[in-house]
Amino acid sequence: MGKTDKKQALKLRKTHPILSIVCTVFVSLLAIVFMVFLGLVAYRYLIQSKTNTQTDKLKTMVRIYDQTDDKEGIIPTLAVISDSFYIKDKDGNIIYSAGDNTCDESQPSESSLFPEEGITFYDDKAMDLLDDDPAFGFTIDTGDLDSKTIGEIVNDREAVLKAPFWMSCKTVSGDTIYSKGNLEFSLHDTAIILAIALLAAIGVIVVIIVVIVRVVANIRDRRKMHKLLFLDSVSDDNNWMRYLITTEEIIHKRRNADNLYAVVNLVFVNYRNFVLCHSMEEGEIMLRKVYETVRANVGKKDVVAHSTSQNFPLFIKYRDKEELRMQLQGIISKLEKVDPDHRFSFHAGVAFIPAGRAEKRSLDIDSVYNHACAATMTLEDTDESGIVFFDDELLKKQLWIDKVHEKQAKAVENEEFIVYYQPKYNPRTNELCGAEALVRWQSPDFGFVFPGRFIPVFEKNGFITEIDHYMLDHVARDIRRWLDQGLDPVPVSVNISRAHFIENDLPEQIRDIVDRNNCPHGSIEIELTESAFFDDKNALISAISCLQEYGFAVSMDDFGSGYSSLNSLKDLPLNVLKLDAGFFRGSDDEEREHIVVAEAIKLAKNLNMKIVAEGVEEKETVDFLAGEGCDMIQGYYYAKPMPGSDYEMRIGKKATDLVELAPVEANEPETAKEETTVITDTETVPEEDTKDDQAGI
Repeated sequence: MGKTDKKQALKLRKTHPILSIVCTVFVSLLAIVFMVFLGLVAYRYLIQSKTNTQTDKLKTMVRIYDQTDDKEGIIPTLAVISDSFYIKDKDGNIIYSAGDNTCDESQPSESSLFPEEGITFYDDKAMDLLDDDPAFGFTIDTGDLDSKTIGEIVNDREAVLKAPFWMSCKTVSGDTIYSKGNLEFSLHDTAIILAIALLAAIGVIVVIIVVIVRVVANIRDRRKMHKLLFLDSVSDDNNWMRYLITTEEIIHKRRNADNLYAVVNLVFVNYRNFVLCHSMEEGEIMLRKVYETVRANVGKKDVVAHSTSQNFPLFIKYRDKEELRMQLQGIISKLEKVDPDHRFSFHAGVAFIPAGRAEKRSLDIDSVYNHACAATMTLEDTDESGIVFFDDELLKKQLWIDKVHEKQAKAVENEEFIVYYQPKYNPRTNELCGAEALVRWQSPDFGFVFPGRFIPVFEKNGFITEIDHYMLDHVARDIRRWLDQGLDPVPVSVNISRAHFIENDLPEQIRDIVDRNNCPHGSIEIELTESAFFDDKNALISAISCLQEYGFAVSMDDFGSGYSSLNSLKDLPLNVLKLDAGFFRGSDDEEREHIVVAEAIKLAKNLNMKIVAEGVEEKETVDFLAGEGCDMIQGYYYAKPMPGSDYEMRIGKKATDLVELAPVEANEPETAKEETTVITDTETVPEEDTKDDQAGI
């Protein structure tokens, strides 16, 4: 999991819905304030438009008063403009008056609704008497309102609502004119105000509803996203993402610095077979049972997840390794019986998180889990339940594999792989009658490396096909050189991996490589391991037949090491049969061993096959095989694998006295006769050469 993905997932996990709720409230309040503001602006505009009419009348009265010398004579004219007014001199005495004086001079208005310069506004005393005498205050002139429809009332601009107020303005002479005015609202104006208020209210409600709906949808989508990111669809609980984030949070907490934790990769070994025999639905039910069983048998603060189809990552706090082993063994014992009708098996790989805050701070759970998976992989070849702890040895193996991957292509390019030959002799005449080509790696980085160290790596990563081509090319090249030197080389068997048989043109590839070196086809024997016969048998039979048509002999290696040998012999047209070295490594019942070997030789003879016994080291075994009619013997009794230069000397001798053969040792590096030291950046690994040689590698 990338660091960016991890951070984004962690950010989503920590995001709380309260933030969305707060945002909703804030936006709603903002919408209300905005709508109220718009309403006030509309209301103010309406009030100002109505007030301007009254202030214009007062200004007209002031202008007339200032332009006339006869102040008393102007009173009737002013009365035409305003029904109620009065004039005060500089000393505040009323010198003229008309109509009712209801002005409340004690409370001049400072309202921003009346921003006229030089004009002061006052309340009308009648407003204070409204509760006592309905004759004062607001008045409504409705006309013939009772006879009108609602639509007519709304559009009626004559029916008015009057609100009295007073205003004053000083003249040039210093006198002050006070005049009564009325804010007159028709029903049409009232309808506009109500419409504006209603629209504002509707707008606020719509905004609030939209925001709430959006927040609810956002919370719902977030929950869906949370489920997709952090919940496993099978267990409905932790998936790998949540496991990773949760475990890293645990180990990075200060209070957990001294705790010991183990990361476990638990593998349901039989899951795919179970699904194959039943169904995906039943398989998921079984996975849920497994998850629930594991969850019930670990601590409450331990973390369990379901990552891939058959893998369950665990994060367990423990006190000592033995106690942890017993706990895991107990869990596996229960899981093996999780279904009464089946017996399952489980593999557990365990990697450890060291104690200490400094160690945990720089730790990556992904890497630790990979170590647990690497430990689990060591159990791949068994269907039995097992527990493996990741340790330094496993780490060294992983480092070695990584080094091999890194160097393999360059090694072929630089021809670092060396062909060794192990002779095959006729046990009755001691005559050289064949050889097997075996690979060694003379690496400038690792030293002399036996095939047991790198061939398994190549078989897993697919590079073995390159090695097969390399070996075939070099053997054909050697044979051609020997022929040019006037020697008479015997056939050499070259191993071809089962990985090649997915290629439809394998026989043509072999033919072309041999022909490129101008080597006779009869000088090359193609050797197949018995495991290759468990693949597509029809494709194998076709390839063998085609190779034989091209003139190549084909042999089966390791006969007797598997369980389908006889069945393979029945169908496959082979030329040579090689008895596995396991037949000759000693047995508690030597008589039974001899019977089996004798019958195998007889069977091969009856099928017109030559028989080769490999791994032979004792004279008694040689004598027994010679008596049973074995054609060739390949083993340390005659010779170890040797470089091409040493083998070339043997070709010239053909038949050699055994006494002369015995002292001859393979010319391998001195350090490799008993063991070879393979050096990587972090390891020194001893390895016996005899194991590889006897295995025919």
